[in-house]
Amino acid sequence: MTWFKELLQGTPEMALFICLALGYAIGKVKVKGLSLGGIAGTLIVAILVGMIGGITLNDQVKNIAFALFIFTLGYLSGPSFFASLNRRSLRYGWFTLIEVVAVLGVTAVATAVLHLDAGTAAGLMAGGATESAVVGTATDAIAKLSLPPGQIQALQANVGTAYSISYICGLITIVLLTSQIAPAIGRFSIRDEAVKLWRQLSKGRVDEDAVTVMPAVVGRAQRVSAAAGQTVAQVEAALGGRATVERVRRGDETLDVGPDTRLSHDDVVVLFGLREDLVHADQVVGPEVADPGTDAIELDVAQVFLTNKALNGATVADLRKQAVEQQSGAYLTGLTRMESGLPIQPGTVINTGDVARVTGTKKDVSAFVKATGFRIDTAVKADFIFIALGIILGMLIGKITIPLGDIPLSLGTGGGCLLSGLFFGWLRAKHPTIGQYDSAAASVIKDLGLSTFICAVGLSSGPAAVALIQKFGFALPVTGVLITLIPATISLLVAFKVMKLPAPLALGAVAGQQCSTPAITAVQSQAGNTTPLMSYTIVYALSNVVLPLLGPIVVGMANAIG
Repeated sequence: MTWFKELLQGTPEMALFICLALGYAIGKVKVKGLSLGGIAGTLIVAILVGMIGGITLNDQVKNIAFALFIFTLGYLSGPSFFASLNRRSLRYGWFTLIEVVAVLGVTAVATAVLHLDAGTAAGLMAGGATESAVVGTATDAIAKLSLPPGQIQALQANVGTAYSISYICGLITIVLLTSQIAPAIGRFSIRDEAVKLWRQLSKGRVDEDAVTVMPAVVGRAQRVSAAAGQTVAQVEAALGGRATVERVRRGDETLDVGPDTRLSHDDVVVLFGLREDLVHADQVVGPEVADPGTDAIELDVAQVFLTNKALNGATVADLRKQAVEQQSGAYLTGLTRMESGLPIQPGTVINTGDVARVTGTKKDVSAFVKATGFRIDTAVKADFIFIALGIILGMLIGKITIPLGDIPLSLGTGGGCLLSGLFFGWLRAKHPTIGQYDSAAASVIKDLGLSTFICAVGLSSGPAAVALIQKFGFALPVTGVLITLIPATISLLVAFKVMKLPAPLALGAVAGQQCSTPAITAVQSQAGNTTPLMSYTIVYALSNVVLPLLGPIVVGMANAIG
């Protein structure tokens, strides 16, 4: 294998892609429904490859990758983070607060008892909190310590090794706790509780199909008989108030349609709305006809970034009411927050920063966009001027250092780019004509940046991994489990006993405080619907911003204790 070793030492960029390929392949392997994910898989492979020795990615590559990741993380979180700072959503801030206090407390105790160095302590906390970004902010902070270069490299290597061990333990713990252990101890069925919450959100509407399938928006042409003599407004009200009359054909003439337009016998009307609201159109209007005899109506589908402040804390029902008041035939067919789908039910709470998928005629969709936010231009993927300026600002913020005794405290590149990302994401929401960063493109940049950074950390950690494991043994995985288990257990008690949250919201919030996608996936699978995402997305937005900032704090705390 000498030739292979020399090949990787001579072309470390090849080692990067080998680690990415194998890491993501390992990350997809499921054991009883549980998978590590690509990031953790990449780190494990990188540590193993790093044990060969002499294979490293230079610091510039590592720093660029992390800057791209953390800025993008802040950019995507910005609108939801600031939207969550309202009275209704801030009650979920308790979960992030519990997470922060508890993980710092457990890490401090472990540092004192086990005599952990700053790198090991930071890595254990990052893995136990299942927050990969802490690895970057912690290694940034270690680099600024007044220590010899060799010692700094050793501490940074310990961050990656401790993280990989702690993350695996933390991931298994949080997934089992939220999806299996908590329901067993509480003697409740997540699915039954989720169905009950869904019905509460539906506010009495019978919509069983919506639990698993989104109702389709359809168009129909009806020949007027039963509705003869009625106005367009009366017909729309008889259809439930959520269907619209888009065209009226009388003989060879197409009429200008308004709420007061009165229908005559044998008129042909084109109706548009949700399928469930048009099933009784034959009885309300008259028989359906195959050929409406009117010009084709062009259907439009838009992704709308919601920015109207009046919508912050409003519900889906409020949004539908607004559309009805505007006589708009634009229909909400999807709602996402932080790239996670939310239930389309009347009681679902909306925040600015959410993305609504709207279907309707061009004029109605345009009116909806104008009243609620701005249309995402899917043709533009990324404004690199905007992104580059944001990263430059973040790097400058990261250079600000405040001395605390002998410890230089600074946000570093990680904290600085996270804050600038939050600001630029918020700025984009306020001024939608600048700073396009498509969510799909952003997701690729975020994952590639973090994977590359994690690979660099793993490759440099490899040679020291065996020594660290030999030194602390089982204390590392046990500490990782405790860092995950203690804050999650406290949060569950607060959620059920103090806040009296429904089970899906309680479990979703706990998964959110850990920023754990596998945990919320497991909970949602048990629930059978998207109700857990309602709390998960809020807490995730808060924790995703706060937890990475703990990296320098843990490093400073470990140095002080040591």
